[in-house]
Amino acid sequence: METPHVAHRRTNAPRCPAGRIARKAGLRSACVLTAGVLLAGCSDVSHIGHSLFGKTTPIVTGYIGTVVADEPRAALIGRDVLVHGGNAADAAAAVGMALSVTLPSRASLGGGGACLVTRANETPQAFTFLPASAPAAPATRQAALPMTPRGLFTMQLRYGTVEFADLLSPSVRLARSGTTVSRVLAGDIAAVQTALFADDAAHTVFSRPDGTPLQNGDALVQPQLASFLERMTNLGVGDLYNGALGAIFVEGANKAGGGLSTSAMRKAMPLQLAPLKLEQDGYTASFLPPPADGGIGAAVAFRSGGSAQGAVATWRSEDRHGLSSEALLSAAQTLVNSGSTYNGTLPALPASTSFVVTDDKGGAVACALTDNNLFGTGRMADGTGVLLAAAPGRYPAPLLAAAILQRRGTLVGAMAASGQNDAADAVAQAARAALVGTTVPHEGQGRVNASLCKGGECHGDTDPRGGGLSVGSINN
Repeated sequence: METPHVAHRRTNAPRCPAGRIARKAGLRSACVLTAGVLLAGCSDVSHIGHSLFGKTTPIVTGYIGTVVADEPRAALIGRDVLVHGGNAADAAAAVGMALSVTLPSRASLGGGGACLVTRANETPQAFTFLPASAPAAPATRQAALPMTPRGLFTMQLRYGTVEFADLLSPSVRLARSGTTVSRVLAGDIAAVQTALFADDAAHTVFSRPDGTPLQNGDALVQPQLASFLERMTNLGVGDLYNGALGAIFVEGANKAGGGLSTSAMRKAMPLQLAPLKLEQDGYTASFLPPPADGGIGAAVAFRSGGSAQGAVATWRSEDRHGLSSEALLSAAQTLVNSGSTYNGTLPALPASTSFVVTDDKGGAVACALTDNNLFGTGRMADGTGVLLAAAPGRYPAPLLAAAILQRRGTLVGAMAASGQNDAADAVAQAARAALVGTTVPHEGQGRVNASLCKGGECHGDTDPRGGGLSVGSINN
């Protein structure tokens, strides 16, 4: 199938795209990136073909790939990016930014995460952009630096095909016009209602007119977040880290007790890293590397069948403060290669969310996002509509896990999971299912989103116990 004409399409960025990253993301040097169901009614992105790919862009029919996510509206946005000719990285960036509107309890703009990305016949790369520490004066409710916009931008710049700003348009519309509260978001609001509603801005956004919590099926309208996203669309992601938008965000965050600074925002950088890798029976399995240490647990469990949580508990029990990214990767790979099984448990871990995207060209993205706590700090940066993620160290680190399985460069499967302590085990089980060609098991507390591939086509799989959605092909 020919790739349709795509307005504003760009060529793939070079491996160290210094000029473009520095201009668009505000990074001082690109080499900071170290080597190494369908819903009732129509999609919220009915005009995406006009705003993203041009008025005459034909819709791609037949097999387009898959999008699997914990929140349905975000999944539909990713599907429509694929329909209009975008690739997996384009769709994944759109999904991640949409989740900041539709599932901010777990994927706010103020949070962060990690992704594995690949194209056909290429070794996957990892992008880690965990919610970062913000050295500042003591704060009443110390917040993390917002890493999701910069992390998704960097990933999409390296692997995507269109301008990132165009991928923000659906999120702006969702925030301004409103989206439907999903079962997952309604449950999250109910779980922390008392603490969340102590913040007036959060209470206004996440409650009905009578002050009671929003319920599944209610409308969620976020005009301040829409304005914030629209300015980011117009001025670029870099403005959040190096410009006036960043100053506005820091001021609003500090009014909410966040303790951020513009200098810390400028220095907060995502990392591009080599993944953890395992070879088995002609297959190559790639896992998220540290600091996303759920990948360590998933790799150990995939290899030995042991406890992923036990492996992570062992990893976290040793002090590796100050080690470089390369040294951390080497230590983690050594632990995985040992073939040992590990005991131990972790304390109750923060919530997260995951999604997986594949395209019709053999590309794949598997991501996990978090606010370091359900609804982060429970407060919004004043005047922005952005929920502030909790600072690292305030709670135990979340377990972010994702994997990509290939055979001689051909995609076999991609998977990512949430479910707190059981997320890494769920990824390992899904990877083993892809390896042997069985269905993905859904057991325990882990919630895995997966896409398993055969004969050049993939099919999505989301946990039936959750509220997620898997979408893919469009018929002629």
